[in-house]
Amino acid sequence: MATEGRAGESSSRSKRVDAQRNRQTVLTAAAEVFVTSGVDAPIRQIAAKAGVGMATIYRHFPTRADLVTAVYRHQIEACAEAGPNLLASAGSPLDALRQWTDLFVDFLVTKHGLADALQSDSDRFAALHAYFLDRLLPVCAQLLNAAVEAGDITPGTQPYELMRGIGNLCIGRDNDPRYDPRRLVALLLQGLQRPHTS
Repeated sequence: MATEGRAGESSSRSKRVDAQRNRQTVLTAAAEVFVTSGVDAPIRQIAAKAGVGMATIYRHFPTRADLVTAVYRHQIEACAEAGPNLLASAGSPLDALRQWTDLFVDFLVTKHGLADALQSDSDRFAALHAYFLDRLLPVCAQLLNAAVEAGDITPGTQPYELMRGIGNLCIGRDNDPRYDPRRLVALLLQGLQRPHTS
């Protein structure tokens, strides 16, 4: 009897692991599809990219708003977790800041259309925006402070200012394929550097 119980637990745990893996696969695929096709992309396109059936997507995310919200939260977490990891592994705090802003630009590009997709549920959008600020402002502050302490950049830049500035530079990308926000973000970071920093 005990053996049957352990087998049942193992089977149940295996199903949970598979379900979690499927969920992560769907989130990653949806984020990639949203970049190229926007948040209104057909669910079948996301399912094909993820290599799962549409039923799997609807099991995890009953509505499009659920899927969009989950992708947004997933990417916020990835961006938040990347900050401390980059500080530990990059050649300098300035390099970590540059790499993180590159991830942040990717994130902003992926979330294109989020407001429209969640327009019918403004409470959900407000909660997501608050979550975005709560998770990412401290990470940006940590990176800026480390770069200031290392003498890489001049003090005084607020995390919100930097994130808002990067966000504003990303806006023009949708309407003009010749526009590259990364180039302008690089110029923005260059402007923060101390004169002696190469």
